[in-house]
Amino acid sequence: MSKLRRHLGSNTSSSVEPKKLSDLKDKTGNIYESIAIIAKRANQINIAVKEELHNKLEEFASHTDSLEEIHENKEQIEISRAYERMPNSALLATTEFLEDKVYFKKNDENLFS
Repeated sequence: MSKLRRHLGSNTSSSVEPKKLSDLKDKTGNIYESIAIIAKRANQINIAVKEELHNKLEEFASHTDSLEEIHENKEQIEISRAYERMPNSALLATTEFLEDKVYFKKNDENLFS
């Protein structure tokens, strides 16, 4: 649960809070570039968290499914609840971007000149 602990331990709130567009624009000089960078980082976070959750829940998967064998597993439920309480990946990506924790590189603008 390394990523889970890191994200829950961070100062990212699970609720949406307004951000100043000027703060986003100041990082790249263009609001649309900033949003594109945040979106790409949010996708990366979402994929990583989804893979981590899938790997943790795979331990509980039974390969012989029948109605009689279905039972509650408290540990599985706790893992699922912990991931549900995590902040949205877009919120995490925005926080990382504003705290300069995201590396991005601009392509050469004079590529076709």
